[in-house]
Amino acid sequence: MQPKFLILLVDDDPLLGDILDRASRVSFAEASFIQVHSAAAAKTYIDELEWHGPKLVLLDIDLGSDQTGFNLLAFLSSHREARFLPVVMLTVDQLVSTITEAYLVGASSYTVKPSSFGDWQTYMATLRLYWFSTVTIPPIRFHKLEYWK
Repeated sequence: MQPKFLILLVDDDPLLGDILDRASRVSFAEASFIQVHSAAAAKTYIDELEWHGPKLVLLDIDLGSDQTGFNLLAFLSSHREARFLPVVMLTVDQLVSTITEAYLVGASSYTVKPSSFGDWQTYMATLRLYWFSTVTIPPIRFHKLEYWK
């Protein structure tokens, strides 16, 4: 089956993409993941998109660099096309102040990373049910900016 739901994963943990891929095989087989490890790489990816892009962004707050997930969230919220992308914060931080900040900057949802593979499978099933089967996401068409015209 051809993947129909592209998800951009922004997380500096190189193993997380593999975990999500394996966890989604049974409960969210339509998912296909593109992982980038930094806010800068995510910005480049978004800016270079032409036509169709991801339907959802999973974004960690701590990206192990000087730019946090909040920096990327602000970029996405102000981007001409990407502002319509649902952004699900996916992090270990459970502080009320952090959760509040995420929503203030523009997060669509805030979730805490599961602690076991079984919990990741449940997470993926829930993600599918909500973002693929329940809500309607507007079609987003990315256009490269033509600076030299």
